[in-house]
Amino acid sequence: QVQVVESGGGLVQAGGSLRLSCVTSGRISWPYSMGWFRQAPGKERKFVAGISWNDDIVKYIDPVQGRFTISRDGARNTVRLQMNNLEPEDTAVYFCAVGATSDVTEPSYTYSYWGQGTQVTVSS
Repeated sequence: QVQVVESGGGLVQAGGSLRLSCVTSGRISWPYSMGWFRQAPGKERKFVAGISWNDDIVKYIDPVQGRFTISRDGARNTVRLQMNNLEPEDTAVYFCAVGATSDVTEPSYTYSYWGQGTQVTVSS
């Protein structure tokens, strides 16, 4: 059984930083990308950042470009999201997901396994 567990959320003032981590366990039989999504209250879940299996492709949405950095460890089962210069608009539940392919994709339906989410709250 595959498990995906996020950690690192919390409350921070605007301009501050947080680092989210995500660890996968269990057998995943294909080379998989990993992605971070977020869902603000009353809004749909949206792609934030993703990294390919080989780390050769990373993608970010425009609002976080230059502020967020996604990275992956050598064992392939841990991904982190370093979030700097946080803004109140970044407030959301952040989800980590395992991609169905090795490439970075944005639609949520292209991800196979999901974590439970971690809350990020940025105060102004």
